[in-house]
Amino acid sequence: MPAVTTTTGAVLAAASGAILGSFAGLVAYRLPRGEALTGPGPRSARPFPLVELTTAVLLALVIVAKGADQDAWLGLAFVLVLVPITLIDLDHRIIPNKLTALGAGAALVILALTAADEIPGHLIAAAAAGGFLLVAALAYPAGMGMGDVKLAAMMGLFLGRAVAPAMLVALLAGSLASVVIIRRKGLAEGRKTGIPFGPFLAFGGLVGLYFGDALVDWYLDGSA
Repeated sequence: MPAVTTTTGAVLAAASGAILGSFAGLVAYRLPRGEALTGPGPRSARPFPLVELTTAVLLALVIVAKGADQDAWLGLAFVLVLVPITLIDLDHRIIPNKLTALGAGAALVILALTAADEIPGHLIAAAAAGGFLLVAALAYPAGMGMGDVKLAAMMGLFLGRAVAPAMLVALLAGSLASVVIIRRKGLAEGRKTGIPFGPFLAFGGLVGLYFGDALVDWYLDGSA
């Protein structure tokens, strides 16, 4: 059977993403409300066409970045977990433990099937990313939650060493957003305005997924 080309794989991933994006939107709507994830949805459920389109594009980009083979499995699963996590954190300011645990389990299973020798490095990355945000959460609990800590650790399992630029991008993006809010509302009111950090972690995670390894190699080559 001939190998699937990158272009064909990207098209198939996009088509699947449109379907899976619909389910991700359903999860984002129902999970925080304690509703069943199967069966007919409530009449009040809002449509998620943008979620479907975004998921399709993100999955296609995974194939473009990683190729149409088993190297893409980890990235595809990562995107499918990040989408509902981002939506839920934006709407409810929470990151469900069920999703981060599911993501962590999926990452370990995929690694065991595709690159078992890389598991120790990914575990170290998870401990480093989660530990870094744990210190921040303990130092400033009003600005960082344990859900963010668990998400960072999950990102480490998926990204391995690429979690380093992912965390950097997330922190820079979050800091920039805080500066913009303070400039608009003033220092006193701006510092009281809470913003969920999960979406910034997700954004950094996508940067790490698509460009992280190249960025790490560039840094290491430049510092050698």
